[in-house]
Amino acid sequence: MKVEYRIYLGVGIFVAVVMVIYLFTSKEYGGATMLFGTAGLGIMPALYMGWWKRRMDPRPEDNEGATLASARGAVGAFPSHTIWPFVLGMGVFVTAISLVFGAWFFVIGGSLVVFAVTSVTLESRRGGLV
Repeated sequence: MKVEYRIYLGVGIFVAVVMVIYLFTSKEYGGATMLFGTAGLGIMPALYMGWWKRRMDPRPEDNEGATLASARGAVGAFPSHTIWPFVLGMGVFVTAISLVFGAWFFVIGGSLVVFAVTSVTLESRRGGLV
């Protein structure tokens, strides 16, 4: 996490410096607000990764003297292909549409969200397609 932490922190600090320069040279608050959000998108993951960097064992990627043999071992479990993230996204979309078109869209979208979250949880615990 050491390398990723530094990259995200560097991007966030760079955009924050650009935001300050932009704000004082242009006196335009809309662009400065967007740059502030962009700086947050760099700094927030950096803080999270920095927090985990101190709490987890060092990875072979973080050790400068690591060899190819030190990276051997279990890679991890990867999820299989699934439709549930798409269903979850559509449920969130339909739920957001309910703010414009009425509460009955909220019932449909909320049902899709609950169904998708339940299904993806069951699928990940069982391992395989539901």
